[in-house]
Amino acid sequence: MPIHTDVRRGIRDVIPVLVPVVPFALVLGLAIAESPLPNLVGWLGSSLIFGGSAQLTVVTLSAEGAGLAAVVAAGLVVQTRHFMYSAAFAPVFAGQPSWFRWLGPYFLIDQQFALTSLRVDDPPDSFRRYYLTVGLAFWVVWQATVALGLVVGPVVPGEWSLDFAVPLLFVGLLTAAIDSRPALVAAVAAGAVTWATLGVPNRLGIVLGAFAGIAAGVGASRR
Repeated sequence: MPIHTDVRRGIRDVIPVLVPVVPFALVLGLAIAESPLPNLVGWLGSSLIFGGSAQLTVVTLSAEGAGLAAVVAAGLVVQTRHFMYSAAFAPVFAGQPSWFRWLGPYFLIDQQFALTSLRVDDPPDSFRRYYLTVGLAFWVVWQATVALGLVVGPVVPGEWSLDFAVPLLFVGLLTAAIDSRPALVAAVAAGAVTWATLGVPNRLGIVLGAFAGIAAGVGASRR
């Protein structure tokens, strides 16, 4: 049975972005293995919290003995940017079936948004096929690689420094998303404000940087 064009396009587009996800997931698997959490609980958390940065924050703070309220608050703060993703996709999801409006947000991670935001003008059924292809690809690879990280992570030599995967992942997404002057202005403003507020507790600098980027991008587009 031939593969639909939208599915082929989704697979083609997702492969390059999946490359830095693998070491990121290995880092998370290693963090889970070194934390007090049972490995099975930590791995199942990858399905409950389908967001690497949020889960890594939760696991790290839990391992450091932070209180439940602090762990939950930090995880929510890291995920705050997803409210902006949801607002941006609300008009697109409005024309989709109800089952997709319930299921689709579960897959709305950074990479998903970066890729599918370029397809918002596609017909609803075409957008839906592409969106689900990208989302399922990320979900399967993420769950499998986190499980692999639980097993092989503790024996990976420290000099490999897999931590590079996290910034590399977001640099790749940022590069793909900068396709206009307002996007460049937004990226520079967000980066500058985030860097300047690194010392703000609970990683609120991420939220401040996001709002600064939005404001700068909107201002640049109006000019």
